[in-house]
Amino acid sequence: MKKYILLLSVFGLILSSCSSIKIVDKPVVMNAKRDSLTVEYLKTRYNINQNSPTIDPKMVVVHWTAIPTLEKTLKAFNPVMLPNWRPEIAGASALNVAAQFVVDQDGTIYRLLPETYMARHVIGLNHCAIGIENVGGLEDKPLTKKQLKSDIKLIKYLKKKYPEIKYVIGHLEYTRFENSPLWKEVDPNYRTEKTDPGVDFINSIRKKTSKYHWKPVPEKN
Repeated sequence: MKKYILLLSVFGLILSSCSSIKIVDKPVVMNAKRDSLTVEYLKTRYNINQNSPTIDPKMVVVHWTAIPTLEKTLKAFNPVMLPNWRPEIAGASALNVAAQFVVDQDGTIYRLLPETYMARHVIGLNHCAIGIENVGGLEDKPLTKKQLKSDIKLIKYLKKKYPEIKYVIGHLEYTRFENSPLWKEVDPNYRTEKTDPGVDFINSIRKKTSKYHWKPVPEKN
């Protein structure tokens, strides 16, 4: 656990000195069990055999949590093991869902995992995707302008740091990559239907970051 906190702290120091973006480190439980489950996920879901739970980022996937508060969001993502109230995805792995980043309703950006540590947040693409979760998203807790602004700032930071990021997508668009070389999920029936973070929200992000000339999301099958 200490080594991960140290790593995140170093990231924070680099950011404060080199960029105007502010990221608060709020690491989820990091231990040998998470490492082993993540490596196992890469192997069993994607046929990727490697000793480390790391990724080579090629895209950013934007989500909403459908959870109304930061506190409850962190509580949901913190455990290593998937809770029993997620039966629809439990058969694929015991690894809990998470994302590298969470953005609160006030725009504060939290980093839960090192940026190149695999998080389980998008079927078929976790091996190459950095996830940004936005607190809220349902009718009684819509995403905010501050979240939009922070997402844009965070994506600009990530693109500068990882030039190989070519796609920025909403979670609702993930199945459109099924025929893409990036798609690695081995089970043709393992899918969930998503609507986050909303069409307007992801389109606004892409419009505000259009100078990066993102690759277009594949057409619907």
